[in-house]
Amino acid sequence: MTGDRVAVVTGASRGAGKGIALALGAAGMTVYVTGRTRAEGDADLPGTVFATAAEIDERGGTGVPVVCDHSDDAQVRALFEQVERDHGAVHVLVNNAFTIPDGLTRDGPFWEKPLELQSMFDVGMRSAYVASYYAAPLLIKNTGGLVVNTSSFGGRCYMHGPAYGAGKAAVDKMAHDMAEDFRPYNVAVVSLWMGLLKTERNRAMFEGVPDRYESFAAGAETPEFSGRVIDALARSADPMAWTGRVLIGAELGEELGVTDVDGSRPRSHRGMLGDPPTYSTAVVK
Repeated sequence: MTGDRVAVVTGASRGAGKGIALALGAAGMTVYVTGRTRAEGDADLPGTVFATAAEIDERGGTGVPVVCDHSDDAQVRALFEQVERDHGAVHVLVNNAFTIPDGLTRDGPFWEKPLELQSMFDVGMRSAYVASYYAAPLLIKNTGGLVVNTSSFGGRCYMHGPAYGAGKAAVDKMAHDMAEDFRPYNVAVVSLWMGLLKTERNRAMFEGVPDRYESFAAGAETPEFSGRVIDALARSADPMAWTGRVLIGAELGEELGVTDVDGSRPRSHRGMLGDPPTYSTAVVK
């Protein structure tokens, strides 16, 4: 076993996962980068697990690429078996893998959109559960660990329809309930609402219709900001003070003194999109 802090970031070939993995790597962590994309051209957007891992190395961390389909439980189990052989423990797990089906942002009611939108329940909601299940024995080996489910305001407001909203609300509640089980082992679990991100997909959208998205693009945050917030939370004096909660990334970043890569402080969209949920303190076992 090494003395390194070890993170697993799922769905990190590109987008939010890549930014989070890069930020954790820049903080000196060993980061397992998972995703399905082996080579450029395999996906519509640029990015591979190997490219993300290589950039982590360039930033001073250690990137470990693992090609993993998070809809396949056997591959997920093999991922954490590899981490256990290499390091014996996990300090930070970021459940970020998420399917974005064609037609998600199409106008119209849900019954006029593809039925395949329910695939977000598989790689998104279900995959977060499975990864946490296999990571749990490695997380509780530490004196403290952190699990973060990446989510969005879509868990509270209408955003892209009921399939997307249900998936985000599910990982939010999952974080709350997993926190109860992890509490005796000093492992904190949170769900993090990210803002509008400057991902490869969104940048293409901004550039394609600049007049329509100019105001949104101006207020967008980099994917690395979420990673910086996660690192700051993991390094904080008492991550357990936040466990079980749904947190707005911009607000947590301000509380922890985190800025984006350009030194700016992303703003919270609470006023426009709603408050995080507050769950009952009752525990029924």
